[in-house]
Amino acid sequence: MRTLTLVVMAVVLTSVVSMAGEAKHQYVGAEVCGMCHKTAKSGEQFQKWQASKHSQAMKTLSSPEALKIAQAKGIKGKPSEAPECLECHETAYNAPASLLGPKFNKEDGVQCESCHGAGGDYKTMSVMKDRQKAIANGLVLVSVSDGSAEKLCETCHNKRSPNFKGFDFKKMWAEIAHPVPKQ
Repeated sequence: MRTLTLVVMAVVLTSVVSMAGEAKHQYVGAEVCGMCHKTAKSGEQFQKWQASKHSQAMKTLSSPEALKIAQAKGIKGKPSEAPECLECHETAYNAPASLLGPKFNKEDGVQCESCHGAGGDYKTMSVMKDRQKAIANGLVLVSVSDGSAEKLCETCHNKRSPNFKGFDFKKMWAEIAHPVPKQ
C-alpha cells in the first residue's frame, strides 16, 4: 500500500510541476470571439463558424447515431461524456476549470480557440491589432501554405475517428475557410 501511495504522489507531483512550467491562457469562448469577428470587415468569421459542423460538434454526440457508433466501438456510456469523443468534439477538453472563462460554454463544440489557442490574453483589441503581441499572448496562427492547418485538422480528422471515411483537406478547408478580407 505504501508503494502505491508513493507512486500516486510521484505522478501527482510530476503533473503539478509540468503544469507549472506551461503558459496558461484562459478560454473565453466563441461568443467572446464573435463580438469582434462578426462584422463584414472581419469577414463575418463568427457567422461562418456558427453555420459550420464544428459549432454543432457537441450536439452531434447527443444523437442516436452517435450512441450507435459509440456502442459499436465499445465506448461505454454516453458519447457526450466519453473522453474518446470529447477530445475532438469539445474545445478545452480536460482543461482545468480555472482556465474556463465565465462566458466559455463547452456545449459550443469546436470553437475558435480549438485552432487559435485560448484567447484570454489576446482577445482585447489593443493586443489583436499587434500580431506579434497577440502571438506572444497565445494566439495560434494556422496556415494552408505551410501545412499547419492541415496538420491541426488531422489531429481529429483521422483513422482514430470512429466514422472516418477519409479526409480531403482541400475540400473541407473550403467549407470552413474564414479569411479576413483585404482592406
